[in-house]
Amino acid sequence: MAVQRGFTYVGLLIAVALAGVALAAAGTLWSTTAKRDKELDLLFVGDQYRRAIGSYYEGTPGAKRYPQRLEDLLEDKRLAVTRRHLRQVYADPMTGQPDWELVRLPDGAIVGVHSRSDAKPMKVANFASRDESFADAASYRDWVFAYAPQGGGGKPAAPVIPGGTTLSTTAPAFGAPAAEAPPPRR
Repeated sequence: MAVQRGFTYVGLLIAVALAGVALAAAGTLWSTTAKRDKELDLLFVGDQYRRAIGSYYEGTPGAKRYPQRLEDLLEDKRLAVTRRHLRQVYADPMTGQPDWELVRLPDGAIVGVHSRSDAKPMKVANFASRDESFADAASYRDWVFAYAPQGGGGKPAAPVIPGGTTLSTTAPAFGAPAAEAPPPRR
């Protein structure tokens, strides 16, 4: 009878160990899936900002201007009818806060946004053409969602931001056909 209890105890220990391994694997899978979902959300929300900045810029009466504040994208009162280029100030999916780092021109105008997260992206290739510059990025901070208007002859005019960095011109001009980003998963 004592031998039988010993086998039951060993069997129970093995079952607990196997359950622990299974839960650890499930946790890793869940964590990876959650990070990939956040990346998809970041690509979608970042593109919404890029498009809203492009809409604001292209909708400027007279000389083209970029917005000075993100709130300008929510209610553009420069015309007789208020225009809404963005539905809301979205939170950064990587930080969970609406704490975007703004990409500004020397005059303070906003040309783009990027995450404040220093985490290394899982996605390193196979981006849409407008996001090709994100390939092999060291962190999410390198995923800059900026609007670059089309220059003369249909070529993008790349704005230069402080520090001498030229913005990527792979972003399509507002109104130009572009592959739609998938909606964020909630």
